[in-house]
Amino acid sequence: GMSMNLLQLENKNIVVMGVANERSIAWGVAKRLLEVGANVIFTYRKERSKGKIEKQIANYTEHKTAIVECDVNSDDSIAQAFETIGNEFNVIHGIVHSVAFAHAEDLRNRFVETSREGYAFAQDTSAYSLIAVAKAAKPYMTEGGSIVTMSYLGAERVLEGYNVMGVAKAALEASMRYLAADIGADNIRVNAISAGAIRTLAAKGVPSFNQILHKIEETAPLKRNTNQEEVADMTIVMLSHLSRGVTGETIYIDSGYNIMG
Repeated sequence: GMSMNLLQLENKNIVVMGVANERSIAWGVAKRLLEVGANVIFTYRKERSKGKIEKQIANYTEHKTAIVECDVNSDDSIAQAFETIGNEFNVIHGIVHSVAFAHAEDLRNRFVETSREGYAFAQDTSAYSLIAVAKAAKPYMTEGGSIVTMSYLGAERVLEGYNVMGVAKAALEASMRYLAADIGADNIRVNAISAGAIRTLAAKGVPSFNQILHKIEETAPLKRNTNQEEVADMTIVMLSHLSRGVTGETIYIDSGYNIMG
């Protein structure tokens, strides 16, 4: 693996938000972080996720971990979560924001039928949450650090069935850039990872997922799909000392698919 001292993540405190189960991109990142000696603080929303996280980290007892409840639709819950984390860990060095949600009917229906409430909810959960989290974490990011959010190609192109989530991801990427400009003076970097199609719980909501995977294999320069490990490795780089000169970027880990016409 990558040399630990190059990464400089050993004993750093990294908050990972959005592990639903072991197939989650966020879990791939957390696993790598634990492997390179970071302390990982997980935030969860549903009890079900908490149980899954506990099961996964049972194998990583030599590392300092914590699990904290956080509902990103609530300012109080976010403030409470980061206060709890701050009290226990003092300094936060990095955040992996892998949180997004939209109502199923707003993904199923024609885009023109997107409801006002559904639009607002997708924005609140998937884009505004990054700003709210950065604000709550900033007082504890006293040594600078790195915030990485998870996006998708639907932010910049129309992908069938992605609908209101595509608009939310576009807002997420713009928010990432404005945040990067704002808190860069505090030596906090903010970047987005745009991962290719990966079989996660979130992907289950996309009806044409198999066709998408097939199309990527045919079209992408590397002629294959990406996976959880590849996304995790690049995310680790973006959290680490190696990427210290990079902020405000959307980094594609998609076998090059996004460059093709």
